[in-house]
Amino acid sequence: MSLLGAAQIRELAAALDLKPSKSLGQNFVIDSNICTKIVRIAGVTKDDIALEIGPGLGSLTLALLHSAASVVAVEIDHRLATQLPITVAQHYEHPENLMVINSDALAVMELPLQPTVLVANLPYNVSVPVLLHLLERFPTLRTGVVMVQAEVADRLAGSPGTKEYGIPSVKAAWWAEVKAAGSVSRSVFWPAPNVDSKLVSFTRRATPGDEVLRKKTFAIIDGAFAQRRKMLRSALSSLYGSSSAAQGILQRAGIDPTLRGEALEMSSFCAIAAVAPDNF
Repeated sequence: MSLLGAAQIRELAAALDLKPSKSLGQNFVIDSNICTKIVRIAGVTKDDIALEIGPGLGSLTLALLHSAASVVAVEIDHRLATQLPITVAQHYEHPENLMVINSDALAVMELPLQPTVLVANLPYNVSVPVLLHLLERFPTLRTGVVMVQAEVADRLAGSPGTKEYGIPSVKAAWWAEVKAAGSVSRSVFWPAPNVDSKLVSFTRRATPGDEVLRKKTFAIIDGAFAQRRKMLRSALSSLYGSSSAAQGILQRAGIDPTLRGEALEMSSFCAIAAVAPDNF
């Protein structure tokens, strides 16, 4: 197999008369070394069915095919979704191992194969919603590595008590342990973005409860961080009708009402949800 370099990526784009779309977050990877590195960090093996979101012109796709049993690629751009199998057939002897789905990742509710690993260069503007959606919809995803905007990576991997810790950190923790996995140079992209990028890895773990508890917990997380400098008894007052009602719920959950949301781990948010009323 041969991977794609910068010249080949630009030739493909020219042949398609493709100008990278800012609205779709199209910054194509042109460095085959970073593709190989991402696949290695993800620990992809021949036992894996890899899910890739936004494969673009195929740089990372080819690296994935080299290591995985098969790849399911979800691409929103019809031109790119049509071209990808052609490109793969020109560079890989088993193009049948690739399945391309022309769709918005947020609209994908089922897949023809059960993916075990997610490896993707996620569009900056929808990276968090896409990751949370995939973790929720596809429980067979046991691990993964995604490339996202540096600021988003810091928030996803944030720890309680830090300024980076917030809604993405806590919600992702419902399904997985998320860790920082390294930085990525702007020079590996075409066009080069105006922001830095980082890698984030995740490993799935058992969820702390059922779907009913998740929805209650996520509503509490949203409330706690909507005005993150407020104490929890004030931040959650709109959910429960008053700060005194919120304080009572927090006390029953064993949570100090004067804490802020950024001080709580997922288990504490779940504890609040467990004693909170079902309808609020």
